[in-house]
Amino acid sequence: MKLWQDKLRKIDPYVPGEQSDAPGLVKLNANENPYPPSPRVQAVLRETNAASLRFYPDANGTDLRAALARHFGLRPEQVFLGNGSDDVLALCFQAFFASGQPILFPDITYSFYPVWCDLLRVPFECVPVRDDFRIDPRAFDRPNGGVVFPNPNAPTSLGEGLDFIEDILRHNQDCIVIVDEAYIDFGGVSCLPLLEKYENLVVVQTMSKSRSLAGLRIGYALCSPTLAATLEAVKNSYNSYTLDTLALACGTASVEDDGYFRETCARIVATRDKTAEQLRAMGFTVLPSQTNFLFATHRTRSAKEVFEALKAKNIFVRYFSKPRIDNYLRITIGTPKEMEKLLSAMKAIL
Repeated sequence: MKLWQDKLRKIDPYVPGEQSDAPGLVKLNANENPYPPSPRVQAVLRETNAASLRFYPDANGTDLRAALARHFGLRPEQVFLGNGSDDVLALCFQAFFASGQPILFPDITYSFYPVWCDLLRVPFECVPVRDDFRIDPRAFDRPNGGVVFPNPNAPTSLGEGLDFIEDILRHNQDCIVIVDEAYIDFGGVSCLPLLEKYENLVVVQTMSKSRSLAGLRIGYALCSPTLAATLEAVKNSYNSYTLDTLALACGTASVEDDGYFRETCARIVATRDKTAEQLRAMGFTVLPSQTNFLFATHRTRSAKEVFEALKAKNIFVRYFSKPRIDNYLRITIGTPKEMEKLLSAMKAIL
């Protein structure tokens, strides 16, 4: 090995769901929305003058921040924009977890959290979830440098109520508590009403899932003006233009089309619940999902075996070779037709 290689950062990166452009693929492994974005978004794309792209975008994201503030009943100075919720969360880790004390998050959760900790040298401790995969709020009742967890949780799909979130906040008022609400629009209970009471709360959401804009990368944090300003300072220390012109315009158009947003979310929820019922009839245990995916295990067939058999049929779902969940599959909800193909394949495999 060359001497200069010793000076390179060594880290185990986050691994996203497998990508493929194979014809006829049923892609149910990345929690993407099966429906197109709002017609208003499509109109923005059709009508955008390409010549305008020679200019830098609005670094403040004025229109999108205002639209989100109206949508959530907040002030624009409580909205922080980023290049997808992953970007927002990474900035949160930099901005809020600098005390030197270990931050806390569940042991079964979004697998990007420990990656950011390793990259940014943030100490952390994993809090074991209970045997039923529920997060134990009492496990966070100890000194820490911050708390972060998804609600609903991923990959388990389980969501908690407002009282649960406030319980954690009441016991952690001397640090920042981040609630990652990437899947909140599929039946979860948002903790946004608690922002007025707890200034140390940060709520992170995304337009990738419920608004079909994964390809544009739009995420945001909702928090106190003080915390939003801190995020802005960190962001502007290395890249003041995180969202591009198209993302800002399309994001604004999506937020302003509330009817389409609610309609597509409702369709996904209906397909999810029907699919869960049919999987249970095949011998699967399916956790009660508040997301756009299902977390399921079969009573006699191994998850890895089913995963490989589905892949051979050009149907991609997600398998995690990790302790406690290595016999579960995470199945994204697609269109009714895609789920029929999945269920037909499952019957053949079983």
